[in-house]
Amino acid sequence: MQNNDNINAQFYRYLWAYILVALSGCLGNVVDGIIVGNLISEDGVSAINLSKPINQFIFTLHLFINAGAGMLVAYALGQGKIEDARRFFTRALTLSGGIGVLLAIVGGLIFPDKVAQYLCSNEQILPLARDYMQVLLIGNPAFIIMWGLSTMVGVNGSPRLVSLAVIIDNVLNLCLDIVFIKWLDWGITGSSAATVVGHLVGIAILLTHWIKPENRRLVPDFSTSAVMASCRRIISQGAPLAIASICLTLLLLSANTIVLSTLGRTGIFAFAVCMNLLQVYNLFLSGTCQTLQSLGAIQVGKGNEEGLRTVLRRAFRFITAAMAATCCLVVVYPQLIVKLFGADEPELIAQGNHALRIFALSFIPFCYIYVLMIVYKLYGMHRMSLFISFALSLMVIPVLWFMARYAPQMLWYSYLIAYLIEALAIFVAHRLTHAQFKLK
Repeated sequence: MQNNDNINAQFYRYLWAYILVALSGCLGNVVDGIIVGNLISEDGVSAINLSKPINQFIFTLHLFINAGAGMLVAYALGQGKIEDARRFFTRALTLSGGIGVLLAIVGGLIFPDKVAQYLCSNEQILPLARDYMQVLLIGNPAFIIMWGLSTMVGVNGSPRLVSLAVIIDNVLNLCLDIVFIKWLDWGITGSSAATVVGHLVGIAILLTHWIKPENRRLVPDFSTSAVMASCRRIISQGAPLAIASICLTLLLLSANTIVLSTLGRTGIFAFAVCMNLLQVYNLFLSGTCQTLQSLGAIQVGKGNEEGLRTVLRRAFRFITAAMAATCCLVVVYPQLIVKLFGADEPELIAQGNHALRIFALSFIPFCYIYVLMIVYKLYGMHRMSLFISFALSLMVIPVLWFMARYAPQMLWYSYLIAYLIEALAIFVAHRLTHAQFKLK
């Protein structure tokens, strides 16, 4: 009983720290959109949304490298294998920096125009999207390293420092938004530049973690032993989350194209507002999932099944209460949210209100499915986890296409229908494979 009480205390210590991280990121993204919508135009909000596949792709690289490595580091620390933990940490840091620099050169310096033209087909929005995307790509190493260090510092027992770093990162981002856009007249380029500068400051704060001697159990180990084996394990461990992110990138690309061609400028603005609503759900989802990955993986490393079940119970209770409260607020006050993003045209407001109410319900099954994917991963059921990774977003694309073609007036229901279909498919697959939630 005492052990469970200790796990409960640890759960909420990790959870609130990661919630603060997610809250800061959520406010950073949402307020960023509000600032751009009011200081530049509604088209600026749409340009940022059209750039989100790039953000999602960068985040996918982080998941492939750091999410897998973070869980392996947690397993190793739980088992007392410090050398293994150091090795995984070093490989992840090296891969993050190398891949980030390569993407900055290819996407940000050599092909920025082609990237923008591929993601944006609207001539009115294209110049804004191009300027925003280029700085985003050039500064992407800061994104990957910031997220990677956040994962490792949290796993190494300092989630509060992660909270502090991310909060300062996003506060600085928002302050610099106003400085760069309004005072220096950099336009939408200033918005993405502010984000990069904020991440660089966040990295500097996270590096202070290693000032304390007790935190130096997790330090770089640049030995050349088992390099390829370590990298393979890192990528294999992070694959389900990364595949889910890749599928989400494809979904964002497809959804932006379908919505823009079906509902035009009004539709893409409403969709941009809905994607900002997803950031609010992500506030709770991200905090819950990072707690599961960190604390749950440590319990798995110790072979403590009852401890893992305690963590899971707390996670599902929290995410249920948080989603119910968020959904009710959005359904009651959608117009307030739409107007925050600078909308003053009646058509934009009406479309936004309608879309927000539907998406508020759609994101509930999405959150449960995402958490379930991590649960399967923790229990070693990699095939089920991979199945959810693929289906999480790819299920939406054919439904979205079908609705756009045959029932455009029902387009906003595509996400909800797709996630309900996927929930049924997961249930059937679980029963057919006789899956059991037991530690091996």
